[in-house]
Amino acid sequence: MDWGTDLWDQCDGIDKHTQSGLDLVERYIKFVKERTEVEQSYAKQLRSLSKKYAKRGSKEEQDCKFSNHASFQEILNELNDYAGQRELIAENMMTGICVELTKYLQDIKQERKTHLSDAKKAQQNLEGSFKQLESTKKRFAKEWAEADKATQQAEKIENDLNATRLDVEKAKQHSHARTHTAEECRNDYAAQLQKYNKEQNFFYYSEIPQIFNKLQDMDERRIRRLAEGYCQFSDMEKRVLPIISKCLEGISSAGVKINENQDSILFIEQLKSGFERPGDVEFEDYTQGIKPATSDSSLNPPKVRAKLWPFNKKHKISHAEKHMPPAAEDFSHLPPEQRKKRLQAKIDDITKELQKAQDQSEALEKMKGVYEQNPQMGDPSSLEPQISETAQNIGRLRGELTKYETWLSEAVGGEESSNNINNNTQHGVVTADQSPHIYTEFDDEFDDLEAPLGQCTALYTFEGNSEGTISITEGELLSIMEEDKGDGWMRVLRARGEEGYIPSSYVKHTS
Repeated sequence: MDWGTDLWDQCDGIDKHTQSGLDLVERYIKFVKERTEVEQSYAKQLRSLSKKYAKRGSKEEQDCKFSNHASFQEILNELNDYAGQRELIAENMMTGICVELTKYLQDIKQERKTHLSDAKKAQQNLEGSFKQLESTKKRFAKEWAEADKATQQAEKIENDLNATRLDVEKAKQHSHARTHTAEECRNDYAAQLQKYNKEQNFFYYSEIPQIFNKLQDMDERRIRRLAEGYCQFSDMEKRVLPIISKCLEGISSAGVKINENQDSILFIEQLKSGFERPGDVEFEDYTQGIKPATSDSSLNPPKVRAKLWPFNKKHKISHAEKHMPPAAEDFSHLPPEQRKKRLQAKIDDITKELQKAQDQSEALEKMKGVYEQNPQMGDPSSLEPQISETAQNIGRLRGELTKYETWLSEAVGGEESSNNINNNTQHGVVTADQSPHIYTEFDDEFDDLEAPLGQCTALYTFEGNSEGTISITEGELLSIMEEDKGDGWMRVLRARGEEGYIPSSYVKHTS
């Protein structure tokens, strides 16, 4: 069964049916667009939510040392990655369904217009032929009537006794001419009728069926393409389900790995002072008389008990202590254990700043070397102010580091502190005593002065087909050059020098 055979007389119905099919495609495109807007709005709200509850500030960073606080931060990070996948779904639907179907719709509209135009033209040709047939038919009828009238008139004149022979001959000649004309019109009408029947047969059995079958083929292709679009609606979400599942698994893992006992131990370590509990208050026997005024005892025990930390106990002042800075700077106002922790944290912060300053110094030295080798790239002397400023900053940080190490040594006490500090220096501050001239040697090739922000590992393979993106493979170690700014993308550097953007949810931070 086909349209050309069974629907040969339903041109208007076919016109409405094919238009309805195109309207459905257009309606589906609009539906998917609104779905992408929902996804984008959902992802935006998720990102705002995770950003709102993310920890910020030194106090909150301190809280994140506890597993229950840290796990909540991991959940927020996973939720941010989850939002990235929702954005990816929206992007894929827009490009894979809306854009492609819109282009296909324009093509199929033009094809339908062409087929309907051919059908209309064929109909007009047949109608024109029929009008010509009617015209020849009317002319034949008119001429035949005139010929019959002329014949009757000739017979009447011939039978009239008063008519002359000339009148009779004239009437016969007129009748004969009319009859001849009528015969010619009859032959024209017969020829035109034969032509019209042939054209009508071609129109209904060949031309229109072919056009209607083409429209049927077009509509079936439209249905098949729309069905593929329906499947894409589901498939595009299925593709990111493994990553979404990993995000959800990460949220579950964040809850599972919480260790309440370890959090309690960490809290104790942070706040314990190391002092012994106060001893019993001695009985003061006033029956034996009032004790000398120089006695250390007090008539106001509550005030004595409230003073638990013996920071004002007199002791011999060493030469180093004569030059101690204000209490707030060396944390001497804190209990011993807390003081050591705060000093160590300060040393760690200064060490990080020192390392960053030394990295900057190294980069400037490299740039200076490149400028010296390639003057067209820049003036080496223009870097001198920055190099000088960086060197001064390094010197200041080294002084700060030495100062806090000395205080920590005094807080810990003895040779044990010196060993700990030496070990710490070997692992974290080894670059502090190096000469600033160690960076004069560098690689011959100078690709980028920008220092990486950290390292990450690719969780999945990504094909970077669009402009500005790069391809990565699962398990690959990458350098982070620019963090995710809320749009779901981050800039990374591959080991072989390629740099570009990748989805943030495709990697895991390692440092």
